[in-house]
Amino acid sequence: MKKILIILISALLFSAGSCNKGVVNPNVPIVSIDITIDPNSTLFFDLNVAGGWTYLNGKPGVYIPYGSRGIIVYRMDMNTFLAYERTPPNEPNACCNSQTNVCTALVVGDYYPFVVDTCNNNKYSILDGSLFEGTGSFPLIRYHADYDGATLHIYN
Repeated sequence: MKKILIILISALLFSAGSCNKGVVNPNVPIVSIDITIDPNSTLFFDLNVAGGWTYLNGKPGVYIPYGSRGIIVYRMDMNTFLAYERTPPNEPNACCNSQTNVCTALVVGDYYPFVVDTCNNNKYSILDGSLFEGTGSFPLIRYHADYDGATLHIYN
């Protein structure tokens, strides 16, 4: 009886721990991101301090693949960086101009410490990507950000 109870509890714990893994946001296309930058350089001066942030689209030497609207990089502390996709995770095409094929991208700017979708006024925490205010069921799309003290590697 004890063996059956232990097996049953183990199976429940295993299945409970794997419930939400692999959930993919169907609203945003999956693009391959593989970027390496020097966040301490003058090119990325906004990232030189803890609490600094920048957009990576349009920066020299940074290739953003088609399907991405850019990346927001945030320096949480001197050794920790967070990187998020700028495509809104909830209703990404709600504010697209069909003639110019230009769509809104998430912004930080005056909204810091939030990331905002100005189309539907959703606010997301820059610290963990969770939806803070507004409607939707998906958090920000977060990329891996590995920092070795000199270079920052952002990838998925």
